[in-house]
Amino acid sequence: MIGVYDWEKEKKQQLVLDIQMSWDNQRAATTDDIDDALDYALVSERVSAWVAEKPRQLIETVAEGVATLILNEFGVQNVEVRVAKPGAVPNAKNVAVTVRRSVFDSPFG
Repeated sequence: MIGVYDWEKEKKQQLVLDIQMSWDNQRAATTDDIDDALDYALVSERVSAWVAEKPRQLIETVAEGVATLILNEFGVQNVEVRVAKPGAVPNAKNVAVTVRRSVFDSPFG
């Protein structure tokens, strides 16, 4: 469940996630072996499970959480997560937020 307003909490809201990841994929590209590549199905399963595990109010929370999860669990160096919520406001196809995070980001800014 996602949403701030009561009507959002009464009906399951759809989220659309776009995730871009970067890491050293040279070995996978060289060997052309799936065992040397990032398992996108596993990433998708893990992200879906995390999103579903508890209600959240904001798409910003989802975007930050997914970015942190991917950086911490899948060995990627950089991640960009876009979370869109179709039909969230009148006269717009959707609302969305994008976060970009890196293992090289300093927690001190």
